[in-house]
Amino acid sequence: MKKIFVIILLAGGAALALYSLSNEPAITQDELVRRTQELFDSIVPGIQEPFKKYFADDAMFFDEKGRDMDKSALVKDIQPMPKGYSGAIKLVRPKSHIEGNVAILSYDLDETETIFGQNLTARYHETDTLMRRNGKWQIVAGQVLRYYEDPAVGKADISKFKDYVGTYRLGPERTMTISTEDDHLYATRNGRPREELIPEASDIFFRKGVEGRMLFGHSDDGKVTTLIDRRNNEDVVWTKAK
Repeated sequence: MKKIFVIILLAGGAALALYSLSNEPAITQDELVRRTQELFDSIVPGIQEPFKKYFADDAMFFDEKGRDMDKSALVKDIQPMPKGYSGAIKLVRPKSHIEGNVAILSYDLDETETIFGQNLTARYHETDTLMRRNGKWQIVAGQVLRYYEDPAVGKADISKFKDYVGTYRLGPERTMTISTEDDHLYATRNGRPREELIPEASDIFFRKGVEGRMLFGHSDDGKVTTLIDRRNNEDVVWTKAK
């Protein structure tokens, strides 16, 4: 009886130890961030080893360009930047959810790039899902989104603004009024607050914080006849009514 009792105690202790171990965080947010920053530090010099190490063989990856890549394609995509190019990618504002054998890390990326002395910046958001399999934590899925940034302000021919002024019609109850004030161009749609049309180039404008472009179309005789609301390379055409 004593032997049986001891065996039961030992078994119970082992089970309790395993239970406690399984409930301890097997990986921390700090470690996830460290590994992920290691990945991004390897992009500029084109070092593939961290991607081979931290991505699972059956990983799915979707980048900001809309590409759907498996691990082989992702690793192959890691190449050194061309001569004259340099840069860095910094992981910021991480958030994580770690539970059992699954960990999710979501974060922003601040990218700086220098191309022959000219400095560029970009911002992204990425979410990675990791699984612990065979004692290893690896990324099984990742998705990147790029934050929209307004284009650089260009120069417009202010003398043309008077030709843009007028009412443009999309449908029976959908109109947009273009007006000008103090050398600035504005659009007001169906009683909404007016928005400034900021020039990107001649006849091409954008609204602050709104992805897309506004263009003015002309007839063969040079008169403005349409306002084109270009969204994701597709056009919604408003016809000038007056």
